Amino acid sequence: MTTYTILIILSGLVIFSYLFDLVASKTKIPSILLLLLLGIGLRFLVDYLKIQTFNFLAILPTLGTVGLILIVFEGSLELKYDIEKNKIIRSAFFSALTILLGTVTIITLIIYQISHASLYTCIANAIPFSVISSAIAIPSAAALGKQNKEFVIYESSFSDILGIIIFNFAITNHSITTSSFIGLGLSTFLIIFLSSIACMVLLYIMGRLVHHIKFFLIISILILVYAIGQSYHLSSLVLILSTGLFLNNADAIQNLWFRTTFLYKNLSSDLSQLYQLSAESAFILRTFFFVIFGFTMNVSELNDKPILMNGFFILATIYAVRFACLKVFKAGAIAPIIYIAPRGLISILLYFNLPDSLKIVQVGTSFLFLVVLGSSIVMTFGLILSKKTGEIPVTTNGL
Repeated sequence: MTTYTILIILSGLVIFSYLFDLVASKTKIPSILLLLLLGIGLRFLVDYLKIQTFNFLAILPTLGTVGLILIVFEGSLELKYDIEKNKIIRSAFFSALTILLGTVTIITLIIYQISHASLYTCIANAIPFSVISSAIAIPSAAALGKQNKEFVIYESSFSDILGIIIFNFAITNHSITTSSFIGLGLSTFLIIFLSSIACMVLLYIMGRLVHHIKFFLIISILILVYAIGQSYHLSSLVLILSTGLFLNNADAIQNLWFRTTFLYKNLSSDLSQLYQLSAESAFILRTFFFVIFGFTMNVSELNDKPILMNGFFILATIYAVRFACLKVFKAGAIAPIIYIAPRGLISILLYFNLPDSLKIVQVGTSFLFLVVLGSSIVMTFGLILSKKTGEIPVTTNGL
């Protein structure tokens, strides 16, 4: 395969992804679902033409991690805080926490019935299936009203963060002791402390940089700090979310020393450019990640009836638990929010980060693919149904 052929394929994928976004804005079919189907179609084409390819699974975790960082950062840069939003933030947090814990509990029992592995191993495998993917949920919430959109951004981001915290806790503690919770508390305090410092430093750097290239530097610093934190099993996604929130709300801080030291004339313009760069970079990475994930799937394994049946049980669990918890924590109507519980990028990343000793043969990548695909299909029909019944306002924004 020549260099020019590779360039044609890569640019073609980006163009298709852009067209999928346009289609999504009209039909409410998530562009992620179309990207997965495109990847599957390319796999059939490559196999038919007998074209030699390399192991794309090797680059999938890296693509996904950077994409997750940029998507959460992009979403947080949209959020403006005021005291009236405390209620929606609180309800989104407790909704994310109870849904996550409830879903992990029931899916653990399902996996135990499938595999009869140890309870500890089943819990570790259940966590990736229980986390809402902000990479899919945040773009899909673009067509919702302001309040519902903010709820989805906060809830999916909290779900990612809490999912990573519980996942790291599970794989680093084979037994639950007092010292395990002390370590969890210390690591949580540490990442909050580091996030506070990083927010101040990044804002200070932004105001002092005179080089015409500075936004990729800011993003690179964020990725660097995230990677260092994750290597020590810290929940670094907290840092990404808090940095975006801090930067977009720094002008609301009235302290005189803070305003004279950190705020500067072009901050609003710089934040607009930083948001645009994050959004476009996230778009590119999301495109390649989901096309590659679809490409690496062995679709023939989906003919396995036990996989289909167990996948259905897991999907039913996801929405049953979500319905019950939203009834408690979400003020007002729960539609169309109830349908926005996709599994995707974060689920795939957590699954690939499971140690080999904890992976269960019966719960493989095909099983994961089925849940990712199924949750996207449910969200698609849910959003279409909500649009027809008037629960989603008419908008020209894409998914």
